[in-house]
Amino acid sequence: MHAHPQPSPEAIRASADHTFGIEIQALQALQGRIDARFAQAVSLILDCPGRVVVTGIGKSGHIARKIAATLASTGTPAFFMHAAEAIHGDLGMLTGQDILLAISYSGSAQELITIISVAKRMGTRIIALTGNTDSELARNADLALDAAVDQEACPLNLAPTASTTAALVLGDAIAVACLEARGFNREDFARSHPGGALGRRLLTSVADVMRSGAALPRVAPGTLIPDALPEMSSKGMGMVIVMEGKRPAGLFTDGDLRRMIAQHGDVRGLPVSAGMSRHPRSIAADAPAIEAASTMDAHKLNQMLVLDGDGLLLGALHMHDLLAAKVI
Repeated sequence: MHAHPQPSPEAIRASADHTFGIEIQALQALQGRIDARFAQAVSLILDCPGRVVVTGIGKSGHIARKIAATLASTGTPAFFMHAAEAIHGDLGMLTGQDILLAISYSGSAQELITIISVAKRMGTRIIALTGNTDSELARNADLALDAAVDQEACPLNLAPTASTTAALVLGDAIAVACLEARGFNREDFARSHPGGALGRRLLTSVADVMRSGAALPRVAPGTLIPDALPEMSSKGMGMVIVMEGKRPAGLFTDGDLRRMIAQHGDVRGLPVSAGMSRHPRSIAADAPAIEAASTMDAHKLNQMLVLDGDGLLLGALHMHDLLAAKVI
């Protein structure tokens, strides 16, 4: 290849603007063609007793892989099947209970034609996503979605650019329509993404992060403040739970200690009950940890008790516990 001079920054920006313009126009045209066939495709997927098997080859294969991943993560069981691998054994992934979503802009990729001929014999329903609704792929599908574009962003009108964007957005539209129809919510999404930040926030319960048993700082109501301080310090929660039997009578925190010193000066002869909060906020053990974090943040609390339905003490939370668990 011959070396060419570097284009100016203005020329590079103009090229980017041109690409954006072509692809935006392609999407606007595609949006205008959304019709009953799109609704039929979504209904087929919602009624599918099996899975959505998304297939393609080349650039369409890359788009197919992403669409399959989006469907799977938003409540529609789906996976990607490479068209070339399919005709060499991977077609065993496909069953008559599935839907085959076949993506080919030309609609003439020979691998896909081979796949759909087998799929039809199995009774698999076929949705074609193509730029040529008169193609062999479209004619042999149960339903063909029109993803045609007027031109590619590539100046040679050869490299798939606007066409792959159109296919990707059409796939996203299918996934979102299915998501909304299924009533898929944030908790469902979190279960599909347990390793992510959202998964941690929504799937982690208070019981998963609370302190319990010997880790809880506890004293009786009549305990003098100097005698309560070692328990407060050793447990590292910045407070002690004032207990009457198995029930908490109140909470005595570092802040309560500072307020009592400011009010009384010498507090050595005072019991913790004299300065404790008598109705501390609490939460259930099975509540989401993010709910505890929200409550503690809203009320500027560093600690919170965890009680059962009868008001008996199960554990306690410190804001640091939530930070360590990456809930917040």
